[in-house]
This record gives sequence, structure tokens and C-alpha cells, in this order.
Amino acid sequence: MNPSVRVRFAPSPTGHLHVGNARTALFNWLYARRHSGAMVLRIEDTDLDRSEARYEDILIADLKWLGLDWDEGPDVGGPHAPYRQSDRLEIYREHAERLLDAGKAYLCFCTEKDLQRERERALTEHRAPIYSGKCRTIDAAEAKRRRNAGELCAIRLHIPEHPIRFHDVVHGAVEFSNEVVSDPIILRSNGMPVYNYVAVIDDALMKITHVIRGDDHLSNTPKQVALYEALNWPVPEFAHLSTILGGDRERLSKRHGATSIANFRDMGVLPEALMNYLALLGWAPSGGTREIFSREELVKEFSLERVTPSPAVFDMEKMYWLNRHYLTAALKQNPESLVDLASSFLHRAGLLDSSSPQLADQRKFTQDLIVLFVPGVDRLDQLPDHATVVFRYDPAAALTAPDNTEVLALPNASAVIARFTVKILADESAKSAHLTSERFKQIINEVKAETGAKGKELFHPIRIVITGSHSGPEFDKLIPILEEGSRLNLAQPVLSVYERVVEFGKVFGK
Repeated sequence: MNPSVRVRFAPSPTGHLHVGNARTALFNWLYARRHSGAMVLRIEDTDLDRSEARYEDILIADLKWLGLDWDEGPDVGGPHAPYRQSDRLEIYREHAERLLDAGKAYLCFCTEKDLQRERERALTEHRAPIYSGKCRTIDAAEAKRRRNAGELCAIRLHIPEHPIRFHDVVHGAVEFSNEVVSDPIILRSNGMPVYNYVAVIDDALMKITHVIRGDDHLSNTPKQVALYEALNWPVPEFAHLSTILGGDRERLSKRHGATSIANFRDMGVLPEALMNYLALLGWAPSGGTREIFSREELVKEFSLERVTPSPAVFDMEKMYWLNRHYLTAALKQNPESLVDLASSFLHRAGLLDSSSPQLADQRKFTQDLIVLFVPGVDRLDQLPDHATVVFRYDPAAALTAPDNTEVLALPNASAVIARFTVKILADESAKSAHLTSERFKQIINEVKAETGAKGKELFHPIRIVITGSHSGPEFDKLIPILEEGSRLNLAQPVLSVYERVVEFGKVFGK
């Protein structure tokens, strides 16, 4: 491990992991792994009213699902524990007192009403609504006496009288005039520390060398740099990542659809696909227009210098394209790897029964099912709808569907259906639900010879009889699945080819 590179991801356990935060975690992880450095997970839970332990568990589970790990954190420990801010309150109070004693901070006795009046006055006078700093002039001994007497007060950092400068890997040299930076509160009057303060204390004590986070924190950075300087600590390297926008160029939010890692997992997006896509949001790989990267390739390629400051647009269709690629790759390499995942969606749709005594046979059936249908889906939650042709059969609806009526009106359609019906009903393998693709093909050739029909005049009427639609999966793959499924005790029964022909005949003959 390279001790000169230490990064951190510091989420607040106040809700589900948003894709923007997930990308931040990913970029930190990629940078740490690229440089053989350390990845630290820190839980920023000082907002006690909104923080919940269950969200911490969800955050950790989502990060692990995405494929990320860390070297230090609340669940794995480390040399800089504790890794929850709520367990570090005494550390923050101790350093705040050090700043007071050094004259780098001061006690502020302004009430919320006082501060609101100041803000309103500043806006009326067309000035920046920042704190006036009037409590700076209170004698330190007098301020201490007032606090000891029980008067409520916060602790504020004294912003230095010079511009605040820092380097950002993404944005370059950045400078803020001290006149637009308000003296920030570091410890509230109730004793609770604020984000800009605790982030600095933790980053410094945990020896974080690179702070990689969203650019919504860019305006916080001058206050944090001022804190580093006040404590005589080295300032880390900063890299502020661009905002993620929806297709309408507005900040990505729930109104754009799925925005959390849990959403995409529940939709059946593979973690490899989501990791690949998130890496491309605001990062430009070298070497042209390549877009598909394995986890190992991302680590090898990643560079903060190639992170762009321009906002990144979350393109759902592109992410689905990547997901199709990874689903197809999984089917080719190891289709069984998708069985458990795909089964969960079929169970949820009420098509499979996890309590079935035929679980081994059901697993084989599921694998055959996903091999047939997964190439046509963007995500696995679409699988039940695509598999409707197997699980649901409605001959009455098939006969009235507008697209089908055109096929059924073809000159040879009735003859094709009649001869096909006779042959299936007389076939012993079909009666026992053991009709093979080879025997099915032989029957079709016999119908072709007897009716003279070919092409769509032959295949489309037969497909309507079997599936209820004139288009659909290839027969040589579909027939074994129908036969196999009909022999299983599934939550949603599957009709065999023989049973479908019987049901179709009941309606077609009327």
C-alpha cells in the first residue's frame, strides 16, 4: 500500500445512496486502487435528527454490491478509528478549544434573530449576506466569563485577512476573496460541530491526501482551507467532480426516474454495467472512444487529470446499452451465473415458486428461459413481460388481435392450422409434453408439403396457434421450454404445445 495516497468517501446515513454519491465513491476507489493507496469509509452522522443506523447498513450494502471495498471504515476498523463522526465529538470539541486558545477562533453570542436581521440588512444594502464578525471584538476574557456564566454561544473561526487560494485537480487554481467568506461556525451553541469543521478535523487526523468530492462542495473549500491553515496542518489536494444532470440538463433528481443504487439493482441492472457507466460520467478515458471497461481496466486507466469540469448528463439509454452488453457477456460465459438473479424477478412476478419440490428442474428451466429472453431485455425486471409468451396463453385474444387477423385471413392459413392441429393431436410425444424441436420441425415440413404453404403463410399461423402472436422467439428454442415448463409444478402453469393446440381449437372452431 502506498501511504502517500489516502482518499475517503464520507456519506451521511440519511437516505439511499444516490448515483452522484456512488460516482464520488467510485472515483475515490479507482484513484486509491490505481495508486495502491488506502480507501477510507467514514460515516458523517452528526446530523442526529436525520441520520439512521439502517441507512448506514444500506449504504455499505450498496457500495459492496457495486463492487467497491475499503481499507478502513466502521465495519472493518483501522488505525484512525472511530469512523463514525458521532463517536468523535470529544475530538472536535478539543480542537475547537485549541483554536480558541490560539486566538484563531472566537465565541459568538449572536442569536438566530440577530443573524437573520444582519442577513436582511445586507440584502437591503445589496451586500453579500455574510456574518459581520461583530463578536470578534469582544475581549476574550469577557467572552469566556459570559460563557462560564451560562450564556449560550457558538464558536466561530476567524477567516484571515487575505485571499484564500488552493489547487483543484479538476478546476485548476482557485481563489476566494476573504471578503466573501463569512467567519464560519465550527461548534454550535448546543455543542454540536458543523460539517465544514468536522470534515477538516477528520481528513487531517485520518491523513487524507486527496479530497475527491462533488463540486457542490467547492464553495465550502475556502472555509476548510482556512481551518487547515489555522491548525497548521497541510492542505490536501482537492478534486471537485462535475454535477450530474438529467436529460433535460437539470440536476439529476427523482423526477428523472431511477436515481439511487437500490433503484438500479431492483431494476436488474448488473453492478459491472453500472460501475462502467458511472466511471464515464465526467471522466474521459485515453485512447479514443472506447466505452466498455472491466473493473480491472478502469483501475488501470483512471486518472484525475482526465476528469472534466463540465456537467455530465445521465443517459439512461446508454446505461441500458451497457447493461445489455454485460448481460450478453454473462450469457455467453456462464449463463448459470444469471439464474439466481433472474429467478428473483420471476419469483416476484409470481411465475416461479421458491417452495417447489422440483427446484433443480426449475433451475434448469430458468436457465433455458434466460438464454432465450435475456438478449432482448435492457434490464432483468423486463424478463417477466418478455416471458409472457411462455406463461400466459389466451387464444381468444390471439384471434381478435389486429395484427393476427391479417395473418389468419391469408389463403392457406386455415388449412395450415387444420393440418398442424391434426398432427399435434395425433403425436404421442406431444401428448406427453416431450415434443422435441426436431419432431416439431418434421411436423412443420409435413404441413408444408400437404398445404403448399411456405414462409409467413406457413410459420405465422402456426406461431399464432402456439404463442398467441405471429412473431416471437425461434421455435427450436421455444418448443423445449414450453414442454419442459409444462412438466413442472410452477407458480404460473405453462401449457404444453399439445395443450395450446387443444385450447386454440376450442375457440378457432366456433
